[in-house]
Amino acid sequence: MKKRGFGQGKWNGFGGKVETDETIKAAALRELEEESCLKASDAELRGKITFTFLTIPEVLKVHVFEALGPIKGEPQETEEMKPQWYAESEIPYEKMWADDKYWLPLFLEGTRFKALFEFDDESTLLRYDLDTVPEGEEL
Repeated sequence: MKKRGFGQGKWNGFGGKVETDETIKAAALRELEEESCLKASDAELRGKITFTFLTIPEVLKVHVFEALGPIKGEPQETEEMKPQWYAESEIPYEKMWADDKYWLPLFLEGTRFKALFEFDDESTLLRYDLDTVPEGEEL
């Protein structure tokens, strides 16, 4: 669960901003470790999501990675996040961002995707466009 900042109180994936001279993939691996104490040996890009909010002027671009093993460590609570494992059938979509129920099942089945989600505010999804992307095609 996100403990502070944008999305506070929602169950959310790990992530953050890319630092200067850092690749997006390196940032994803760093954020995973900082926010969960898990260290993945690699990561694979599985999706790209663009978010717009009527209440926020900037567009948010999110790259969704799958952590690849071996993965070292045990999930631990940090200042930013309180991690918790869920069985796929018990994922608490009602306590997550409204868009997650559309793209997360694709991610979990190994399907690559691109999406655009437009929100009014942090809880009201206005519209979305979600496309699967075949292996070998650019995300």
